[in-house]
Amino acid sequence: MSDKKSSRAHLVERLKFFDEIGAGFLTRSEARKAAAPPDAACSVSPADPGAPLATLDELREEIIVCAKCALSEGRTHAVPGEGDPHAALMFVGEGPGQEEDIQGRPFVGRAGQLLTRIISAMAFERSQVFIANIVKCRPPGNRVPRREEVAACAPYLRAQIRAIRPRVIVTLGKSAADFFFPDAPLAMTALRGKFRDWNGIPVMPTFHPSYLVRNEGNLSLKKMVWDDMRKVMARLAET
Repeated sequence: MSDKKSSRAHLVERLKFFDEIGAGFLTRSEARKAAAPPDAACSVSPADPGAPLATLDELREEIIVCAKCALSEGRTHAVPGEGDPHAALMFVGEGPGQEEDIQGRPFVGRAGQLLTRIISAMAFERSQVFIANIVKCRPPGNRVPRREEVAACAPYLRAQIRAIRPRVIVTLGKSAADFFFPDAPLAMTALRGKFRDWNGIPVMPTFHPSYLVRNEGNLSLKKMVWDDMRKVMARLAET
């Protein structure tokens, strides 16, 4: 496939996705601008090619064999996270689900497929961002991680953020938002859509993709998430 045909195929896919996530309220020109290739949508400056890659590899090896909390006893695989070690954009969720536990990769179930399409609609490939979770092993029955489990895993996530040095972090769902902002308002509707500072990094809380999957027909939720992602794209384009 030629570069021109490939670009057109990506554009068609993104425009189609805008309709599916309820972004049909965008004008055609707005949609085409948002769906443009990464170099046109946002000018992400290259990250410093230092030691982060090796650091992430070391963290991955530690996480795979980690037994710091009881979650390790019931896992099939730990899920360290994946993506560009120099990513400008990082997504952080709550914890692995059943499919993630089986594959050892983050966000590969239905919610993960939706996240991948949101990332594509933002004019990124999944490999260009970094995706991780607060806890690296699946909580039984996909329950909310307990305080001691989060505390055991927290150093891994903090070390990943230090290694990657993302320019923007997007938190997916309430548990992820609470990790970064434990004293923030309780409702996600009050949290989402506004950047908050965490150690000098702008963080955008938004709804978890699984919440969108469970409320598939709720157009207003989809519009809110897309509005949040447009703000993220605008912030990345600032520098």
